[in-house]
Amino acid sequence: MARAESAAVEPVVGEPAAVADLGRERALLVADVHAGVEVGLRYERGVELDDRADERRERLCALIAETDADRLVVLGDLAHRIAAPEGEEREELEALVRAVTDRVPMTLVEGNHDAGVAEAFADDLDVIGAGGGLLDGAADGGDEPARSRTGRVAVLHGHTWPDPALLDADVVCMGHEHPQVRLEDAVGGSRVERAWLRGELDPDAFVEGGLGADGDVSADPPELVVFPAFNERSGGTWANVDGQSFLAPFLPDALPAGDAYLLDGTRLGDFRRI
Repeated sequence: MARAESAAVEPVVGEPAAVADLGRERALLVADVHAGVEVGLRYERGVELDDRADERRERLCALIAETDADRLVVLGDLAHRIAAPEGEEREELEALVRAVTDRVPMTLVEGNHDAGVAEAFADDLDVIGAGGGLLDGAADGGDEPARSRTGRVAVLHGHTWPDPALLDADVVCMGHEHPQVRLEDAVGGSRVERAWLRGELDPDAFVEGGLGADGDVSADPPELVVFPAFNERSGGTWANVDGQSFLAPFLPDALPAGDAYLLDGTRLGDFRRI
């Protein structure tokens, strides 16, 4: 059965963020904020970097204002260290969560770095579990189902196998990978840039163990959107470099023909052939 109407998930040009039209609610989506990354790198590797906590917080708040968003959704890894947040990292998180929630509600899709965050800020955040979930735009309590007004948007982090119910969405948005592309010029120079990956999702590869012969596969499967990391210091997966392993258990198989896009909107084509 074909989907009645596609969901609108549009990247914000020049930013690692997108806006999702949920019908009665407009959500700003970002992935992999990795608050406290400087503290983590100092602890893990002895690397000293200038602190960009204020800059990250101000960028998020500015994007909320610029996009006229009703909600912020973080697609996992709001924090950097996997343990419960403490010290400078917790201070950054407290300031960030307070600044955002003074403006709009905030939803955290639990990532592999977020178990302690979800618990510590349970009173301030709406939390979606690691298997992911569907965003519902009926925020004002209307009786009309969100699906009848606009397409459904599913969200997950991507570090574990997703809930098969996400296949009912029109668009599936995920983080975790921090996709990047390495671009070479005519004289042999190269640079690495953050990128979006987008394409039709293979439902059978998206579900742990496959759907099997009795699996209910839609004739019009969802689009999969892999978000670039919001935090440019958090590293990433080089999507177009041979031998680079993806982090999600269902990638790259669940994205058999995905295109890569730069933050400025430049379409690079199939990420496997860049």
